[in-house]
Amino acid sequence: MLNRFYTPAAGAAFLFCALASTARASDVHIAVAGPMSGNSAAFGAQMRNGAATAVEALNASGLLPDTKVILSIADDACDPKQAVAVANKLAMAQVRLVVGHFCSSSSIPASDVYAEAGIIQLSPGSTNPQLTERNIQTVFRICGRDDQKGTVAAEYIHRHYHSDKIAVLDDKSTAGKGIADAVEAQLQGFGEHVIRQSYIAGEKDYTALISRLKKDRVRLAYIGGYHTEIGLIIRQASEAEAGFTVMANDPLMTSEFWGITSSAGNGTLFTFMPDIATSANAANAVAKLKASELSSEGYTLYAYAAVQAWAEAVKRAGSLNAARVATELRSRPIETAVGPVRFNTKGDNAGPGFVVYRWLNGRVEVLDQN
Repeated sequence: MLNRFYTPAAGAAFLFCALASTARASDVHIAVAGPMSGNSAAFGAQMRNGAATAVEALNASGLLPDTKVILSIADDACDPKQAVAVANKLAMAQVRLVVGHFCSSSSIPASDVYAEAGIIQLSPGSTNPQLTERNIQTVFRICGRDDQKGTVAAEYIHRHYHSDKIAVLDDKSTAGKGIADAVEAQLQGFGEHVIRQSYIAGEKDYTALISRLKKDRVRLAYIGGYHTEIGLIIRQASEAEAGFTVMANDPLMTSEFWGITSSAGNGTLFTFMPDIATSANAANAVAKLKASELSSEGYTLYAYAAVQAWAEAVKRAGSLNAARVATELRSRPIETAVGPVRFNTKGDNAGPGFVVYRWLNGRVEVLDQN
């Protein structure tokens, strides 16, 4: 079962020692790093499941002959300091690839460590533009960027809520503030007047914030943050009969969101990459996940694709050297579970866009693809 890949955060140091003691000449170590604990652990689980399933498939495929890829799991809890500590441990363990991190606030500082150590970093979920705007040749992302999804969200809001009272909120995190800033800038470019507010992540009572929005007669509140707090805001707004719709960013693509809101989440809008779970490219990966009783939701297939892209680049390069692998990652498209991945000179994937989804009766549906 895939659970054998999981090691709790408290055992991170033990994990690296254990890997080193059992290494063989043909072993190649890679890692998935993300929030395996804390409020964003649902996304860490998606990344872990996708990467672990991909490693099993890779080892069975013979794509890298005479090589056994071994996956380790590292928990950063979406904390920047912990992410840097994780990155240093992974560098000491001489891993060749890090699938991660999830939170941009973790990916950005960790990327400096990986670059110095000559490790390929391939994030399935960090969308802040600064990750790839610093000319680091070993940094890549398969997901899209905040400036892309900010445009999609703002265009939708402008079309459907033009001249209505609009608020833009953020949780002060790198990811939350980054996407909220992008949406606000786009809306202002459309001539929309925006009420801007921030809130503190981790709180349990947002009634004061909701009361302000209700008093201002806000009809649409865009929130940049994570599903735990956004879910609470939506539930408490429903109880207060605040009367506004919430639109948010991609961390709403988890069933945990509906577990927090229940029917209060009906009508909640959010942006995410196009649904690829039913595509021909994803069929094999989805089948392998299903065989292990794992879901393909959210970032799972993007983590799977990160392993695929790296492995194909290693094969093309005929080397594990990070500079050579990075060159091959940028050289031409690579077929993956999420479709063709085409990295530009910055390390961004030209493939994924964003679409608008809506939560309805415990399920997500595509609402707008324009």
